[in-house]
Amino acid sequence: MTNGMTPSSDQRKLAPGGALIPDHELMYAPVINELTTRFRAIATHDPHIEEFVEKVRQAFAVAAAAHAHQSRESGEPYINHPVAVATILIELHIDAETIMAALLHDVIEDTSISYEQIEGLFGPDVAALVDGVTKLSELEVRPKEEAQAENYRKMFVSMANDPRVVLVKLADRLHNMRTIHATKPEKQKRIARETMEIYVPLAHRLGIGQLKWELEDRSFAILEPDHYTEISRQLAMRRDLREKTVQRVVDRLDELLTHEHITGEVTGRPKNIHSIYRKMMRKGVRLEQIYDQLAVRVMVNTVPECYQVLGLVHTTWPPVPGEFDDYIANPKESLYRSLHTTVLIPGGQPCEVQIRTHDMHEVAEHGIAAHWRYKDGYKGSDQNFDAKIVWLRGLMSWRNEVADATEFVERFKSDFLEEQVFVFTPRGKIIDLPLGSTPVDFAYRIHSDVGNNCVGARINNRMVPLDYQIQTGEMIEIMTKRTSNGPSRDWMNFVKTVSARAHIRRFFKRADRGENIAAGREMLEKEFKRLGLVVSLEDAANMVGIKIIDDMFAQIGDGELSARTIGQKILAVQMKENEPVDPPMPNAPKTTTVGSADIRVRGIDGMLTRLARCCNPVVTEPIAGYVTRGRGVTIHRADCHNILNEPDRNRIVAVNWGGSVPKLGFSVPLQIESWDRVGLWRDISSTIADAGINIDVVEQVPTKRHNVSMLRAIIRVQSVEQLTRLLDRLNRLPDVIEARREKGTSR
Repeated sequence: MTNGMTPSSDQRKLAPGGALIPDHELMYAPVINELTTRFRAIATHDPHIEEFVEKVRQAFAVAAAAHAHQSRESGEPYINHPVAVATILIELHIDAETIMAALLHDVIEDTSISYEQIEGLFGPDVAALVDGVTKLSELEVRPKEEAQAENYRKMFVSMANDPRVVLVKLADRLHNMRTIHATKPEKQKRIARETMEIYVPLAHRLGIGQLKWELEDRSFAILEPDHYTEISRQLAMRRDLREKTVQRVVDRLDELLTHEHITGEVTGRPKNIHSIYRKMMRKGVRLEQIYDQLAVRVMVNTVPECYQVLGLVHTTWPPVPGEFDDYIANPKESLYRSLHTTVLIPGGQPCEVQIRTHDMHEVAEHGIAAHWRYKDGYKGSDQNFDAKIVWLRGLMSWRNEVADATEFVERFKSDFLEEQVFVFTPRGKIIDLPLGSTPVDFAYRIHSDVGNNCVGARINNRMVPLDYQIQTGEMIEIMTKRTSNGPSRDWMNFVKTVSARAHIRRFFKRADRGENIAAGREMLEKEFKRLGLVVSLEDAANMVGIKIIDDMFAQIGDGELSARTIGQKILAVQMKENEPVDPPMPNAPKTTTVGSADIRVRGIDGMLTRLARCCNPVVTEPIAGYVTRGRGVTIHRADCHNILNEPDRNRIVAVNWGGSVPKLGFSVPLQIESWDRVGLWRDISSTIADAGINIDVVEQVPTKRHNVSMLRAIIRVQSVEQLTRLLDRLNRLPDVIEARREKGTSR
């Protein structure tokens, strides 16, 4: 990629301060004028505005010269991208340093300009911001997934030092999503998935609603185009009626505010398409049954006025039971504050009303970006602000405890990007934890001694098991005993948070090595059984880079390694290996079809193939073919016991996936053993449905154990990763003893 920094007949070196040559200045004058005009508009009262405007112009000059001969995939000049990113951030009313970093965010990565040059021209803060969003170019020789994980880790750690890093990255991703149709379809889907998994939750957790909704809808349109189009069509059909109805509510609220002498602003509130779809899926209802299709927002000046307006709303229209939330008294972890209520307006239609102050609205739209409002600037020592994002600062406490970048990213996503629950201590303090957290996670959040000495828990004054998944609004009381033996190793199977795992791991590092070895062996064997893995312990140790098996067991037993991590690494290694056994045969490969999935059978032309029922191989898993008599080639998992134990190795042939996945996915049988209770199947089926997985068959298998139920389900998954994520969720359900992939015996 040409970086544009080499002097030529029409381009000279950058002058001190980054001044452009006249040709470039003339070419981009309208762009920089528009950019600085927008910037002046948000800083009208600052006495140093012209000084900051000049710095922004200099940053633009450096970026324009550096990217002068570069183009985007669409063919447009590359400089359009950093300008667009800076413009998005200006709309958040962000400070000058962040705008400068936005303009320069790609120059270290894609041009010859160095970190030191940026630091010399614009100072250490701008250089650190640019570096925080710069990918690690020296990782190009590593596997793509590992390099991506390393880049994420760098961004997350930089974000903990200065959260403005993620503001630049979010704006960068938003502009890429706006222009994504210039890229290939497969790349569009990869970027959209990544946006949904990383950037949308980040924007949500940081409270930047203005960016979150657009990122979410644009990703949804690419990943689920049919659903997106259908909901858009239905909303468009009802738009006129909906707008008229909302306007009647707005007019009535204006009258009420005027009568009560309250100065406020009432507007209709658009709903983003993905949030509507998510509610339809979660509640299993049609679009017309979604309560808050109709929505209005009231903004007033003070908190007392918020509650006064709430009273007016509830005396004018009847409230819908169970549809009220007070986020002013109990703010979200993203700093979001507002009153939410749903009322029935004339005609029996439900309408959501949000009530907040203007300052609350600013935070709701801009989240932590509001902290860098130009009038205030960045206050790195603001203790009140730091307390509000303590979860982000907490990232620093365990970043060095996780050596593997992929595990680091997975833990970050689990602890900080997943949906949160809000619970209370007996003294009324609010604690936020990731969805799926347990009383043990809560105990360790309070203090490590509370966690280590935990012997029981009460939720709303009733005893619950320690693996109970806590719910928003519950009051949790931890029972401790100083003479306890400390945490149980079994807790590692269900605790959710990184901090809880770290404390348990530290405790067991002090335990006896022999005890750790025995415990580690048991934990690993259980994990292999859960994932349906058949692999020798020697091979397992080699795959994770450990020479002595007992060392591997000891590390699992003391918490330094998790059995789950080892299982995932073994799966990853197996998927990257070449086709098993037998040397290549002379004939060209022939692609045949099994259930709409391509299978390449080496050296066999026109042979029928089918998937083995004993192991139900899933796309991306290592596979092997077994030549049958009269039924073609049966496709097994490479680690299937029927393949491993086959005495006639001449009947084993090399095969591999041709690349396509059946539209309906791959059939996988599961066994779910649990204590029998009312609502068990409902919880299991909801968990499977929430994972986006279809169920083909479900049946109850007789057992001889009293009060123990065994369910057998056949599901359809798209990948091994999707299957393992589902097993994790099922095993965390209350009363589930074990959920595992079933193994058959027949070929």
